[in-house]
Parts: sequence; C-alpha cells; structure tokens
Amino acid sequence: MSLVDTNPLTLAELTDCVRSAVAAPSVHNSQPWRFRIRDGGVDVFADRSRQLQVIDPSGRELMISVGAAVFNLRVAVRNQLRVPLLRLSPDPAEPDLVARVTPGRSAPPDRAVAELAAAIPARHTNRLPFARTVIPADVLDRLLAAAIVEGASLAVAGPVGRGAILNLARTAVERFRTQGVYRAELSEWTRPDHGRRDGIPPTALGAWDALEALPMRDFGLTLPWLHRPVERFEPFPTIVVLATDGDTVDDWLRAGQALQHVLLVATIDHLSATPISQPLEIPALRELLTDTRSGRWAQLILRLGYGPPATPTPRRPLAEVLFESVHGEPQHTHEKEGRMSCCPQRSADPTDAREPGRFIDLMINTVLRETHRR
Repeated sequence: MSLVDTNPLTLAELTDCVRSAVAAPSVHNSQPWRFRIRDGGVDVFADRSRQLQVIDPSGRELMISVGAAVFNLRVAVRNQLRVPLLRLSPDPAEPDLVARVTPGRSAPPDRAVAELAAAIPARHTNRLPFARTVIPADVLDRLLAAAIVEGASLAVAGPVGRGAILNLARTAVERFRTQGVYRAELSEWTRPDHGRRDGIPPTALGAWDALEALPMRDFGLTLPWLHRPVERFEPFPTIVVLATDGDTVDDWLRAGQALQHVLLVATIDHLSATPISQPLEIPALRELLTDTRSGRWAQLILRLGYGPPATPTPRRPLAEVLFESVHGEPQHTHEKEGRMSCCPQRSADPTDAREPGRFIDLMINTVLRETHRR
C-alpha cells in the first residue's frame, strides 16, 4: 500500500509549506537554500553560492542551515494534515539535492504540531541581554527530548563546562578579529544595503556587552560608525551543546533539524536563543568538544534564556528560492514517515538524555589546558 495520499496537496498549499521553510535560521542569515515543487512533493537544494568560505569551508554550517529549513517544511506539511515523508540525499546524480519531503497519508489535527507551526514565524535569534532567571528543569527536558527525537543529543553545560566553553569562544573571537578575510566576509553579510533581503541588518545586531563577558559574534565589528546600546549581559548564561553521532553531510542535516526543533520548542516555552558558533569554526577548538572515541561530534553551541522581543531578520522572496514548479501526479514512494512532536517522549532512562553533559564535564581538564596554552 502506498504511503502517499491519492489526493495530493495543491500547488498553493505546497508553496505555503516552502514559505514556512524559508523562515528557518541560517548562518549569517545567508539563506543557503533553494526549493523545487515536483511530483506532489518538495525538493530541497543547498545553494553553495551562499556558502561562507572563511568560517565554513566544509559547508557544515550551510547544511545545518538547510536542515533547519527541512524541519520547518516537515512541520508545515504535517500541519496540512499529512504525514511528512523525508528522504535525505535522495539522488546521487544531484549532489546539491539534499532532501525531499513528500506529503504522505492523511493525519488528524495535532495540537503539538500546530504549536510548532505557530512558533515558526515567532522564532528570532536574540542578541540582547537575558534575564538572570534559571530555566526550569522540565523546560530543559523538553529541549533535550526535541533533539533526541531528531537523532541528536543536547547537553546542558554545568558551571565548569560553561566557563570552559566560553573561554574557547573568547579564544575563537580573538583569532577571527585579527583576520582580514574574516572581516571581509563579515562585512559582506552585514553591509546595510537598502532593500537587502538577506544578511544581518543593523536592527538585529543586538547590544554591546558593557563588560565583554559574553563572547558572542560581533556583527558590528566592521561597522564602527554604527551606534549600538551598551548593556550588561547575564553573568551566568545557560549554555547547551548539540551533537550528533557522526560528522557526515546527513549528520549535519540531522543537526539542523534537531536545532530547529529545539528552537521552536524553546519559542513555545518563551525562551530566546543565541548561537555561539565560533569555537566550532576552528577545527582545533571543535575537537575539544568532540568525543572522537564514541564518534559524537559537537555541531552547535547555544545560549538560552528569557530575553526581550528580538528583531526579525529579512527573508528573500519566494521567487528567488523556488525553482519553476512541476506539479504532476504523486509518485509511489518508500520514504519513511517522519516523527513530529512538540514534546517527544523521553527515553526510559532519564539519564540517557543528560549523558552528553557528563561528556562535556569529562573534557573540561583538556579544554582548560588547551585554552591556557593558546
């Protein structure tokens, strides 16, 4: 029996799904994706012309960004009352075709999915100070579970681990600031051109940390003339590390889906998030957060907390990211049905979800030694 409904979604409905997909976060808001509506489904392509060659020469962050768009696409299809069928890297003949999402059988309305869909336009990266408020354990549990259901893990750093990760971030920030090629690439994505629909606009740069205690990426580095408010940031931020059991292109795509699932659940729980990616953009520093013995690779570092409303960043019009659509009869397919849940079930052993945090603490001595030497 086919997994695909004989009554396909309309072109307008699939286009609406793509509109949700492009609301995903991406490195430097580069939006490195393209889409093609074909045979009743949506093909997702990586747009390598938008790759950041200095900080992301391997394309890892590009693929994580595309993976986040894939997750939004899955949510949108499920919110159309269809089970999303996902295939990663579906055609070796098209290496930039990284995923295909096909609407499967009909499914009843689901409140958790509706909440995820509603969170898509409400999610924005927040570069402002967060409240000095502890995130409740049950909220963190929901974030951990969201990562797990997408095939990733999320570790909450303890006090020692947090300090070590922030030290690594400071080391990365100092290295990048001295590189002219880094400044040139940053300038390319922060240049305030009128009518620009990508990159980081001045309104989204965030405040300047008065004490320079929180090593976030300084998107105003090449805009010294731009006035930004100076504020005090929280002294003890909540830091989490998202990891996968591998470091292939498909693992990066899974990391992106896990990231977006975590971010949408965080949005539902009124949490804000800021990526602190710099330590993972320098291979020698990334290795310090990677367990090479078990094959668990750090993919993302996030700062979480309760922040004021953040300014949205622009998105390119669909005409720039959507190929000419070919809307034919739905194909019979063998894709697997994707799981979709706002609050996935936790593992039988609650410590399984928290185990990566123990790994971070085990690596602290090495991290501190390496940071001191550098």
